[in-house]
Amino acid sequence: MLLEAIEFAVERHRGQWRKGTKVPYVLHPLNVGYLLLQHGCPDEVAVAGFLHDTLEDTVTTVEELRERFGERVAWLVQQVTEPDKSQPWEVRKRHTVEHLRRVQDEDVLLIACADKLDNLQMIREGMRTHGVEVWERFKAPLPAQRWYYTTLMEIFQQRLTREPGATLAARTMEVARQVFGE
Repeated sequence: MLLEAIEFAVERHRGQWRKGTKVPYVLHPLNVGYLLLQHGCPDEVAVAGFLHDTLEDTVTTVEELRERFGERVAWLVQQVTEPDKSQPWEVRKRHTVEHLRRVQDEDVLLIACADKLDNLQMIREGMRTHGVEVWERFKAPLPAQRWYYTTLMEIFQQRLTREPGATLAARTMEVARQVFGE
């Protein structure tokens, strides 16, 4: 199922690019799935990591994910998908924060944490090559991004207290400190 998920992600994200870069977007979901495997998460969680942006950023449907990858994977992907991308950035991010504060399934938090870790690593690399101009790629300014990531780091540290989540959360926090200088 891992290889099928990788192939599916590559196909669905074909032609998409990381914001303001020449980096194929598919590297992000592949990195997320790999981070989950690297930290000892079950294959099903890694599969959801590989597919985590398919509902949000491609023409993929929940039914399609359910059919190809099973109920659990489809549900996990739904849990890390923003419900309405037409909403303003702050509304969407507040929804994500509240959802991650309440969600009971630790696997959802693991996927969200790996997603944020990869995003932060990409931002860190962008800062090394482009300086503060990297923030011009995003819909929200640096202070809003700092609020969002700082809030998520608090949630991950409070809620991911056993392995593999504790190590993943600590690693994400370390990169967040490098990015935001806190």
